[in-house]
Amino acid sequence: MTASHDDSSSHDGASSHNEDPRLSSPGERFGERLRTNASSEQVQTRVMQAETRSLALTFEDLAASGAVPQAAAVILGARRRYITGEGKSAMYAGLLSADLSATLSNVFLIDGHALTPLTVLTDVRDKDLLIAFSLRRYRRETTKLGELFRAAGGKLVLVTDSDDAPLTPLADATIRVRTDSASYADSPTAMAAVCHLLSTLTTASAKGARRRLTIRDELATALDLYQPHTPTPHTPEKGTHP
Repeated sequence: MTASHDDSSSHDGASSHNEDPRLSSPGERFGERLRTNASSEQVQTRVMQAETRSLALTFEDLAASGAVPQAAAVILGARRRYITGEGKSAMYAGLLSADLSATLSNVFLIDGHALTPLTVLTDVRDKDLLIAFSLRRYRRETTKLGELFRAAGGKLVLVTDSDDAPLTPLADATIRVRTDSASYADSPTAMAAVCHLLSTLTTASAKGARRRLTIRDELATALDLYQPHTPTPHTPEKGTHP
């Protein structure tokens, strides 16, 4: 698993929205962005400001493009929904899979173990969908899986960081996320937020979502999965005493 990317091969110019697309590897960005003479407070301020800006700009882009509602409609129209991502993108794929599987049927995470790309590609139907997370440096496995899945007749929703990502021309819907960062690692903040946004919009229009959630709650209680709820202790405000 890589520290900050989805691939081991660079794609020049593919991340024009990032602070410096020429810095394609974590090592290159470390030396440029984390100065040895900067204090922890200075680094913290820069990172916080960059994350706030990246998230705000991503939401502005998505509100203008309508990409998330479009992707949600494609997801709802599918019979089987497969989700994939390699490297760090595997975490985003897992996050979206966990949320969607709570409210939709036939949601499958391609993790390379319980479910492999080979297994998926042997039986692709025209109502099947692949949701692919592909971020710079664009893992070859994700690109090849997307290409073969699309060639077999399936649909493709792409979550990426650039309009020039390898799978963009093949996608039925593309969600572009800004990953600008003041750190050596590309930002995960907007990616996580977009996963949350996409699952929420999809669930809001999904038939039977409330019923599935109710059943899950009942089963969680029957299985005794969680600790009993306890009130959160009150934390006194600054300058006051208990």
